[in-house]
Amino acid sequence: MFSIFGKNFLRGFNLNLGRLNISLRREFAKIKQDLEEHLLAINENTNEIAANYEYICEMESKLDRLSERIDQIHLFLESNLNVPLARRNSFDVKRLNRREQEVFLVIYTLEEEKGSVTYSDIATKLNISEQLAANYVTSIIEKGVPIVKRYFNSKPHLRLDPKFKTLQVKENILQLSLNEFYY
Repeated sequence: MFSIFGKNFLRGFNLNLGRLNISLRREFAKIKQDLEEHLLAINENTNEIAANYEYICEMESKLDRLSERIDQIHLFLESNLNVPLARRNSFDVKRLNRREQEVFLVIYTLEEEKGSVTYSDIATKLNISEQLAANYVTSIIEKGVPIVKRYFNSKPHLRLDPKFKTLQVKENILQLSLNEFYY
């Protein structure tokens, strides 16, 4: 009796396993199809992103060439027509004396190396006292050079205004001759 019951039980169990196996295969096939669709969508998005990146690079290149051309036109107009064109950022800066120019150049160069400059840095570089360095910085600021002071641990750290720095490089607002200095 047990053997008949056992065979029928196992036969039913095998039928249930067979159905479960078929059901699992169908579900895995659906999951595989969904993953393939997602992969296809990701590949399409990747291609679109790559195309947009190339387009942006092309636009940046064209903007750079346009900017260069505008600078050439600007220089041509200033030199041939003797018409000073309005600057985008106007800084009203008075002429610096030689020692003030040296202090400015120390700030400019050390800022590139260190990020910010202290009076002690200026004093060490120029072999002057910190108080004298502070006086020169104050004089430079009074003449219109935009120097930003930030205090860390009650010690002033100096930086040049980034817009002024860029304009100084392009147009030499302070009329510095680097040949006179050894920086």
